[in-house]
Amino acid sequence: MRNQLTQKAENRAIVIFSKNLKQLLLTPPLKDKRILAIDPGNKTGCKIAVLDENGKFLEKAIIFPTPPHNDIENSEKIVIELIKKFDLNLIVIGNGTASRETQKFIVNTIKKFNLDVKYIFANEAGASVYSVSKLAMEEFPNLDPTIRSAISIGRRVQDPLSEFVKIDPKSLGVGQYQHDVNQKRLEEELNNITKDVVNMVGVNLNTASAKLLEYVSGITPSLAKKIVKYREKHGKFIERKQLLNIEGLGEKTFEQCAGFLRIIDGKNPLEKSRIHPEQYEIANKIISLNLDNIDIEKLSKELNVGILTLKDIINELKNPGLDPRESIPKPKLFDDILTFEDLRIGLRLQGKVTNITDFGAFIDIGLKESAFLYKKLITRDLNINDIVDIEIIDLDQQLRHIKVKLI
Repeated sequence: MRNQLTQKAENRAIVIFSKNLKQLLLTPPLKDKRILAIDPGNKTGCKIAVLDENGKFLEKAIIFPTPPHNDIENSEKIVIELIKKFDLNLIVIGNGTASRETQKFIVNTIKKFNLDVKYIFANEAGASVYSVSKLAMEEFPNLDPTIRSAISIGRRVQDPLSEFVKIDPKSLGVGQYQHDVNQKRLEEELNNITKDVVNMVGVNLNTASAKLLEYVSGITPSLAKKIVKYREKHGKFIERKQLLNIEGLGEKTFEQCAGFLRIIDGKNPLEKSRIHPEQYEIANKIISLNLDNIDIEKLSKELNVGILTLKDIINELKNPGLDPRESIPKPKLFDDILTFEDLRIGLRLQGKVTNITDFGAFIDIGLKESAFLYKKLITRDLNINDIVDIEIIDLDQQLRHIKVKLI
């Protein structure tokens, strides 16, 4: 009986984790953001990484605006210099130790100097794991782990999928009891989920890391590294067929992977779509037709192509390279401060769902402390990243617990 119950609980925990991971990986990117990423700290200071809109690391710094140093003046000077020098428009704060004090400093600085900048919290779960990983050392061999951590925190907002795949899913903080279940089964399930999401979203062939490319159908870790090396040596890909020049990437692998790899400004506009190179000829014949008024069955016979394939090509021509993450609500940006002391029972506000468990949901409301929604009060389907309207129904000042209900 105990074994049966344990197995049932394991199965449920793996299902919950898989669902949460999929939703987390589908977090929509915040595009065109030039970022000041902060990994907060007290004694050792707040580590800063400056990133351009493509996530390229530009500069680092350390400020000490929190206790015990409270060096507000110098911290303000450094932050303002970096914002102006690199034309930054978003500050990303890790939500761990000293995040509350760092948020207060940032909001006061924005107001005091009338800066045209917003800020957002990023869940820093797993950032420290990544910062000392072999992958992080390969990416940034000359940087301190704390700066690598800040880079990871900033990139999670710019391109969440590319950053999250670098981290062991068990360290991402979206499961329940994940360390107590069958690790082999869990790893297989999470690996499958990651592959599904990467292939659903598609990968930019000219910017993707080797780690992200590993999850593309047909591409092995060694092939992923060869693709990146080829790109570094020969410059950007301008057509998918160049992949066939890579040793070990034959026709069969090309057929598997090509439709999932995007070239945004390539030789052929179809290169940024899901349409496979083998189907370009068919696509070119369809382009001249009225896409909203096509006799699918008749055209299928004329072009000698299956109906499902034809429908896929037509949908892709209508919305080339459509990112499924675009339909998901964007994260909330803040420019003011909300403190625990501002909260009161009956207060209504918006928040973002950050984790869902069998006992309830955790909701980010812009504080270090998450609000909690008990399972019995969940009156509709919720997903991670959903923006929800909530009302505070109970507060525990001592434990700093915030209980809410959905509006």
